[in-house]
Amino acid sequence: MAAATSQATTADANDVGRVDVEDLEYSGGRREQRPWEQKLFFWLCAGFSAFHLWVLVGPVVVKEIDTALGLGQVFYRTVAANIDQELFRAIHLAWGATLGFGFYSLAKGRGTKGIPWYDWLLMLGALACAVYMWRNLDDLQMNQGAVYETPDLVYSLVGLVVVFEFTRRTAGNALTIIVGAFLLYAMFGHVFPEGSPLYHNKSLTDVWFVFPYLYSNLGVFGTTLEVSSTFIIMFTVFAAFLGRSRAGDYFNDLAVSLVGWARGGPAKVAVLSGVMFGSVSGSSVANVVASGAVTIPMMRRVGYDRNTAGAIEATSSTGGQITPPVLGAAAFIMAEVTGLKYAEIAAAAIIPCLLFYIACYAHCDLHAAKHGLRGIPRAELPRLGPLLMRLYMMAPIAVLIWAFITGYSAFLAAALGMTLCIAVSWFNGIRWSRNGVTWRRGDDVMGGRAVVEALEIGAKDCIQLVAVCASAGIIVGVIALTGVGGRFAQIMQAIAGENQLLAMFFTMVIVTILGMGMPTTAAYAIAAAVVAPGLQQIGVPKLVAHMFIFYFAVLSAITPPVAVASFAAAGMARGDPWKTSWIAVKMGLATFLVPFMFFYSPVLLGQGTFWEIAHTFVTAAIGVWLLACATEGWFTEALSLVPRAVLAAAAICLITPGAITDLVGIGLAAVAWTLQHYIFRTRHA
Repeated sequence: MAAATSQATTADANDVGRVDVEDLEYSGGRREQRPWEQKLFFWLCAGFSAFHLWVLVGPVVVKEIDTALGLGQVFYRTVAANIDQELFRAIHLAWGATLGFGFYSLAKGRGTKGIPWYDWLLMLGALACAVYMWRNLDDLQMNQGAVYETPDLVYSLVGLVVVFEFTRRTAGNALTIIVGAFLLYAMFGHVFPEGSPLYHNKSLTDVWFVFPYLYSNLGVFGTTLEVSSTFIIMFTVFAAFLGRSRAGDYFNDLAVSLVGWARGGPAKVAVLSGVMFGSVSGSSVANVVASGAVTIPMMRRVGYDRNTAGAIEATSSTGGQITPPVLGAAAFIMAEVTGLKYAEIAAAAIIPCLLFYIACYAHCDLHAAKHGLRGIPRAELPRLGPLLMRLYMMAPIAVLIWAFITGYSAFLAAALGMTLCIAVSWFNGIRWSRNGVTWRRGDDVMGGRAVVEALEIGAKDCIQLVAVCASAGIIVGVIALTGVGGRFAQIMQAIAGENQLLAMFFTMVIVTILGMGMPTTAAYAIAAAVVAPGLQQIGVPKLVAHMFIFYFAVLSAITPPVAVASFAAAGMARGDPWKTSWIAVKMGLATFLVPFMFFYSPVLLGQGTFWEIAHTFVTAAIGVWLLACATEGWFTEALSLVPRAVLAAAAICLITPGAITDLVGIGLAAVAWTLQHYIFRTRHA
């Protein structure tokens, strides 16, 4: 075994650099508000979340009250919200845009204190559009996609200007430019030579028609904004409640206690933390900042270099978005677009998620073995006994899974989770002493103020996603208006022919490039609208096509040259962003292969009998571990070049579903072990 060359450092929390999430994830700068503006927007945020809870969950609750009290539907008709769905989405967009213009300035570096007049004007424009829809809802719904009047044109122009600027500030220039290109194509695509791939025969004698068409239920207020105003806001607020109840701190403490003592323990803590905390957060960067503050100093202390510590945190945090039961926000769009139940999508993600984290854990263990890194002394770790006494902190997640399995609506499942977050937090006030059991209220007990704070945090976390979904609606509307999606499918067929593998490779490249310049949700939404139909036309199953796109949209967060999760982790570890990104790619290498594997065999998505799924999972798990051995260069001892190459081939064979490939993989692994054993004996003869 290689001698331990790294000595434990004395790194502590001061060894971690500060990273601003907004600086990495938002195009506009977070402005400093005046005191009265801070109070106003605090309550606007809390009201935003409360409004959605009232509309989405309120009717179910009051109906149950009516039934319990035998009131018929008297209470329901009096209290429950009865808002047209399109108007509800318009309010959702206008309110979200108001928050966006209030919190984010025109550009980074424009350090004005307070909200300038032009942002108040933009907020007024956003609210005016919602009011106009409310006053003219019937006429707008009757005329959409057919005719328009001059006031409708002005209303749609103002609305689209608001959407574009809202998107630019919160989701970046890349998404804004792409959406603008689609808008121009809708207006002028008919000027291309007839017969060219970009020509569309929706010859618009009146190009202004495009604006009312897109600022309607056929564009902005379509499927993607429906998902934002329902599923995404509910689960974003649920994540805020979970964080405010200090469940995230509990997950970290539990992970530290379980594996912090092991070889390379702090790195393994980062992996477990990514599974537990990352599954309820929709942002890789937010996951990095939240858990990296704990795990990166610990990794530095036991001897991990800065780049490796950052890469481990970036990779494990990115995996949170592919972790059931709450996947990233894009998964909710997937459920709506494909027509599949969200529970089916979450179930399909289980095996790829497990393979991802097995690979991460294997890399941590092998790196520690290679460099002789130890864990944290047990005496310095949180005691497992008291933590097990607080397993009730897992109740919100457990109930969420139960609600999905038993068929409850996603809205009610999220609401039950929020209620349990409040309930379990009150158990945190229990104090055990020799004099008996007492209760004392602390910061980890959620009272009225804490509930309002959770509502406020949930709204802030949702702002970017509102803009992304509104912009994605424009793209969907342009595709429906021009039929460009079908022609893109024809182009893909012309390039790839009937070679599905080549088409999947092109898809990987497209989605990865999109994900480098915009949030995961936006990258998935665009690719799902443009690329997925083409894949389905050449015979790729619907679930496979969409999951393939989703996974590469997520993995773009650790893919150079623009890898926001890796950059955030490098900033916290004070390492080199480029080196950190490439180490993260090495750690996530198995997950870059898994989407191609479930393309070959949907068994990895849980499509098959129990024994087929179990067999495929076991062999694939062995494969990702062997791939980690090959990339780390360690397999009970330092690997030589030839055994390392053979082991990599064995790993790929085992990850690929199939009895023959499994047998070949096992045989190659045996050859690699024999070669390494022979080389080792020769060297030490």
